Amino acid sequence: MAEVLAPTADSIARAAQVLAAGGVAIFPTETVYGIGANIADPAAVRRVFLAKGRDFCRPLMAHCSSLDQLPGLVAEVPVPARRLIHRFWPGPLALVLPRHPSVADVVVGGRATIGIRMVADTCTCCLIDRLGRPLAGTSANRSGRSATACFAGLDPELLDEIDVALDAGTAGSGQPSTVLDMTASPPRLIRRGAVAATEIEAVLGCRLEPA
Repeated sequence: MAEVLAPTADSIARAAQVLAAGGVAIFPTETVYGIGANIADPAAVRRVFLAKGRDFCRPLMAHCSSLDQLPGLVAEVPVPARRLIHRFWPGPLALVLPRHPSVADVVVGGRATIGIRMVADTCTCCLIDRLGRPLAGTSANRSGRSATACFAGLDPELLDEIDVALDAGTAGSGQPSTVLDMTASPPRLIRRGAVAATEIEAVLGCRLEPA
């Protein structure tokens, strides 16, 4: 059963300690609650897949707290992606970019790309900062079930499978992050979410390829 903690400076430090030791955490975001592990720890990342019952071929997303973390995650950031980052980060827009060779295969399902976003939730940004590494994560729900922005709505079975959880009550909008593939031309909208396609198109000056 997870160690459930209210999000204070001490509890965030405790959660970071658990993650550094190979643990799996549930954390709030500005969209829905997430589940994740230290992106640099492949064994811990595998536990995220197992806890969710997620197919290993379905990649996780890198959750970062700073642009300084991008060089260890992506091989390059094209100019159009930089414009979106400037406009929408931190926030609920995930960009699929060429993967950096140092990212473990298990994180991305062996793909040459990685999805990444900068989280806007202060608690989770502090958690990532304390860990000193981005989190490899996804929504905190069993595969095939609904995600939630309310801690009370989390699946008790999922809580049994992880080590620590930060309970921030109702923390997000309930809308998923928008996911955009920046390796396609024009960029391809993989998932509709909290950032509208029209807002993205206004920044890029082009129409998106539909999902």
